[in-house]
Order: sequence, then C-alpha cells, then structure tokens
Amino acid sequence: MALKATIYKAELTVSDMDRDYYATHELTLALHPSETESRMMLRLMAFALHAHEDLAFTRGISSTEEPDLWRHNPDGTLALWIELGMPDEKRLRKACGLAEQVLVYCYGPRAPRVWWESMANKVRRFDNLTVRHVAADSETALAGLAQRSMRLQAMIQDGQLWIGDDSRNVEVDRPQWYP
Repeated sequence: MALKATIYKAELTVSDMDRDYYATHELTLALHPSETESRMMLRLMAFALHAHEDLAFTRGISSTEEPDLWRHNPDGTLALWIELGMPDEKRLRKACGLAEQVLVYCYGPRAPRVWWESMANKVRRFDNLTVRHVAADSETALAGLAQRSMRLQAMIQDGQLWIGDDSRNVEVDRPQWYP
C-alpha cells in the first residue's frame, strides 16, 4: 500500500518591505512520504520570499514535470519557476525556456557546493536564472518551526528574511551564487 502525504496547514503573514507586499496566506502543504519537514519548510520559505496571490505549490516531488512552486501570468505563461535542490542542466534548460524567471534554492551542508562547481559554467548562458544556497543552520532552524498547524510571520527587508512563530524567530541566510 502506498504511503499518503501528511497535510500541514500554515497561516503565513508576509511583510515584504523590499517589494511593498503585505498579505496573509492560508496555505496547505502536503509533506510527501519521501520529503523531510526541513525541505517542506524550505518550500514555505520560498513562498514567503516570492509571495504573490498567484504563487502556488505544485505536486513538487510527486511530479518530474513541475517545479516546487510556480506563478503563471494571466495569459497562462509561466512568470516564475522555483526549484528546490540541485537540478541537472537539462531541467534548468527546460525551466529557463518556459519561465520568465527561474530560482533555485539548493540546500545541504556540502553537496550544493560540489553541484554548483559542476554547474556554474553550464548555466551562465541563462539570463533568467538565479541560484541561492540556504545555509545548513538556517535549514535546521526552519525545520524547528514545523508543526501540523502553523501561524508564521515572515519579514523581508534589505534582502534579509526573518521567519518565526509566537515564540521563535529564525534569520535565514541564503547567499546568492548566481548571477
């Protein structure tokens, strides 16, 4: 019998002073059986950083055809493709061909650096690609906020993200590698 996803609910209040975006989002996140809470919280972090009324979680890990999050333009074209992990060149080429903007958030202590060293020269031609690495301690701290029912606040100012609940606040370190 196949394992089912675990459902998490999040009320996420975003105060993005860099974009003048202020809204509260009622979100449902499905934690795939092969996904960790840490990765799920990274998806939530990506949502907070790029919050928009049309930004949506996709089937993610369950689908090889979709990113983790995306936003479509009113005409149906892809405005934003957000990928977590370390995608191969073929996937990045596809994403950059389909979307106006592609963001990759890689994570983990050592593997992302090795991945980036092998990818850097291959992806320089993609003007619409941004690659960021979420520091391992930020990833761990975000995972500590995970609960089946969450009320979180995210504040973004001068490119820095703070996300927290009523008792804890996490500053997320996410150096940009490219461009």
